[in-house]
Amino acid sequence: MTTRLGYWVGFSKVPGIGPARLRNLLDYYGDIELAWQANPGELRAIGLDRRSAENLVKAKQDLDLDAELEKLEKLQVTVLTWESDDYPRLLKNIYNPPFVLYIRGQLTPQDDWALAVVGTRRATVYGKECTRTLVRGLVDNGLTVVSGLAYGIDTEAHKATVAAGGRTLAVLGSGVDIIYPSENKKLSQAIINSGALISEYPLGTKPEGGNFPSRNRIISGLSLGTLVVEGAIQSGARITADNALEQGRDVFAVPGPILRRSSAGPNYLIQNGAKLVTHVNDILEELNLTMIAQHTEARAIIPDNEIEAMLLEQLSTEPLHIDELGQVTNLPAPDIASALTLMELKGMVRQVGAMNYVIARETSARYIIE
Repeated sequence: MTTRLGYWVGFSKVPGIGPARLRNLLDYYGDIELAWQANPGELRAIGLDRRSAENLVKAKQDLDLDAELEKLEKLQVTVLTWESDDYPRLLKNIYNPPFVLYIRGQLTPQDDWALAVVGTRRATVYGKECTRTLVRGLVDNGLTVVSGLAYGIDTEAHKATVAAGGRTLAVLGSGVDIIYPSENKKLSQAIINSGALISEYPLGTKPEGGNFPSRNRIISGLSLGTLVVEGAIQSGARITADNALEQGRDVFAVPGPILRRSSAGPNYLIQNGAKLVTHVNDILEELNLTMIAQHTEARAIIPDNEIEAMLLEQLSTEPLHIDELGQVTNLPAPDIASALTLMELKGMVRQVGAMNYVIARETSARYIIE
């Protein structure tokens, strides 16, 4: 029996159905399965154009949704949808968030603090050096770097992040199983190990030109702001900056020589209100992220439910056995074991051997769930 996730994957493979049209279907049917099983005669009546309606009917005939899910599992691709609790918070708040995200790698809560770094494919020595310097500063301050894996500035941003030991997300204009440019295959594996490859396009989608403008809204949507290092006035980097502005996010730009074409884009953005950047602190201060490490640590110890709050109340830097936790909290042993496993994954507690646990960070605060 097909799971709900299968229907989301199915819709992502229907040409002509994007976030807006799927939203209309969900508003009408109220459920993703009912929308997939819609009567062809109803599709036109609720506003779906003829070609999209025909594509949906054909997809239902041709697709084996269970096989699609098996293929994703085999390639270790995670799928997030509008229904997923861990769908990226920043991205979900944009006007037209993708209804499906295909992910190779892992997203973490730390990625809520991310900055997009984009620019020309024909990067100069100046642009590359600026990118490396600023990215190192972003990583040192705990930010995730988001870019598009393209030649030039994008590639430098990802490489600099990996080299500095930071997290980086690459948003693709193809399926996550098709790396473009192919020269970045080795880099893409490093990104999977230290972040994620992300796409709204299903497996097998080739990097066609029309995919990239749509991809750019995801780059900016995942990020608190967008930094443009180099690029022409009319460029993909400019589109990403425009998307950021439409999404209510900040735009930053590195100034360059006025006679250099690759500096025309950033200089234009600065003239029109973008924040001029000469040092990473220009970004951190504008976004009020100078205390990001403290923000990250504080959030990591906030309990998500009453059981976590009770366990955190008892734990300290002194090891406490799981049986002792059961005695002092009167909680069932399976509930404690399950909660501790999740808390360890979230970095709230650590097991120090033989089922003994300590709190991962010292704090004097009391943990209260309202």
